[in-house]
Amino acid sequence: MAYQYIMLTTDERGIATLTLDRADKHNALNADMCDQIKSAAESINNDKSIRAVVLAASGKSFCAGGDLAWMREQFDATREVRIAEAKRLASMLFALNTLEKPLIGKVQGNAFGGGIGMMSVCDVVVAVMGAKFGLTETKLGLIPATISPYVLARMGEDKARRVFMSARLFDAQEAKALNLVAKIVEQSELDAAVETEILPYLQTAPGAVARAKRLARSLGPVIDEATIDFTVNQLADCWEDPEAHEGIAAFFEKRKPDWVK
Repeated sequence: MAYQYIMLTTDERGIATLTLDRADKHNALNADMCDQIKSAAESINNDKSIRAVVLAASGKSFCAGGDLAWMREQFDATREVRIAEAKRLASMLFALNTLEKPLIGKVQGNAFGGGIGMMSVCDVVVAVMGAKFGLTETKLGLIPATISPYVLARMGEDKARRVFMSARLFDAQEAKALNLVAKIVEQSELDAAVETEILPYLQTAPGAVARAKRLARSLGPVIDEATIDFTVNQLADCWEDPEAHEGIAAFFEKRKPDWVK
């Protein structure tokens, strides 16, 4: 199947690569891109020949988070529309989190906001030295709502609170300390490091791997429809606060929002 904003390929070993392919926008997530990633995840689950999946990205950035033009469309939307749009991102993350195959994050550049959410649903993440990360939503008067169950599950509450609200950027070393990244390598070593993560899965029983992943997930924090609905409504509440409108407006008007001192 051909996609506009992503690529999905599979090699002769059954290793699939799901590539975010909106490099001109730093792979920022819009509604269609979220739908396409969800569709790709469903296709992967239905393909018994696929043994493991690499989540990669084209261009310099891994994922810049939510597309601000998409966010700007929420200015005059109803609460119902805002919830529906937020659920597109939430459904995509849920599809990746419940993927039956191992998911290996190949992070070749910066990741912010929703990009951190995508890293958090991977089973292991390899990132390059020099990449920057951040949960930057509060700079815009928003909150990292739909990604929060996965970020908290990955980092733990105590570690997440170091970066969850401040919007400050952090480097790969701190991302590793926060449990977001498992390995840090130079750019030239990234392919080899990801291959090292792939190889064990070619020696394991695919059904047992899927069962083990489901078991691990079931023993961790519960992330279900009720969780998703709660976080989506938290975001909808945020959109009804004047801060969100001021933050987004300030970004597009290339000025500081009124809370910056």
